[in-house]
Amino acid sequence: MPRHIWSGAISFGLVTVPIALERATESHDVRFRQVHVADNGRIRYQKRCEIDGEILTEEQIGKAYEIDQDTLIPVSDQDLAGMPLPTARAVEVVAFIDAGDVDPTSLGAGSYYAAPKGDVAAKPYKLLRQALDRTSRVAVVKYALRGRERLGLLRPLGDALLVQGLHWGDEIRSPASLAPPAVDVTEAEIEHALALIDSMSVDRLDELGDTLTDHYTEALTEVISAKAEHRTPTSVAGGEPEAAPVVDLMAALEASVTKARESRGETGTRAPGTVHEIPARKKAPAKKTAAKKAPAKKASAPSRRRKSA
Repeated sequence: MPRHIWSGAISFGLVTVPIALERATESHDVRFRQVHVADNGRIRYQKRCEIDGEILTEEQIGKAYEIDQDTLIPVSDQDLAGMPLPTARAVEVVAFIDAGDVDPTSLGAGSYYAAPKGDVAAKPYKLLRQALDRTSRVAVVKYALRGRERLGLLRPLGDALLVQGLHWGDEIRSPASLAPPAVDVTEAEIEHALALIDSMSVDRLDELGDTLTDHYTEALTEVISAKAEHRTPTSVAGGEPEAAPVVDLMAALEASVTKARESRGETGTRAPGTVHEIPARKKAPAKKTAAKKAPAKKASAPSRRRKSA
């Protein structure tokens, strides 16, 4: 049973939904210990004061902010406790936004399930989840976790609500310097690329089956098990694929389309690069504005957070 890491409530206007947060993901990484190669002894790290050389326990270690190499400003738990943090026990809904308008670069700061806490939470929890699901919108929320205020999205996921962390606007680097040099791309090349995308498209990730298997971790686990059992590891097929140099972009695209279709069991005689058979992409319906009582603020990447001195 996952352990709750935070308890509080979702603040939705004047409605509150008591919840507890628990991790939505888990790691299956194989972790190694550092050892002395000569005798297999474990390597230990000790926290030692650089002034008097004393080895310290966790209770003896505090915090300080480094202004420069020779200046540290001590910051105690009492100093931090006195700071205003209105979201300490609340997931505060500050706005709603269409899910497709959130820049994917903002995502990735942790995901947590918001579990309803107690019978009193059941109805408002279900109400909020169904309302979000029906509008295809997500809630922009602020919450406090591990001593700092965070930004996130509250979205429905199945029968539950998920809090998905966002990076603050000033934490995202600009990609402007990474733009490639100016080149010309023909309309025919774009159409061939669209044909390749069409031939490789799926409706759900679970359609990919074994393609999404972590073969490296499986092979690493087999190596460790074999060494523990004093046997030879079972060989795992693999290796670097042979990549032919791309001489003709159009030819490479056509060959890729053919290979993708064959891998999906499509044995038709459609000519590679025939673009009239690509289904026309649906245009997104125009957003209705008449029903909005007030213009919503753009919330996909809030400009900046306040920083303490």
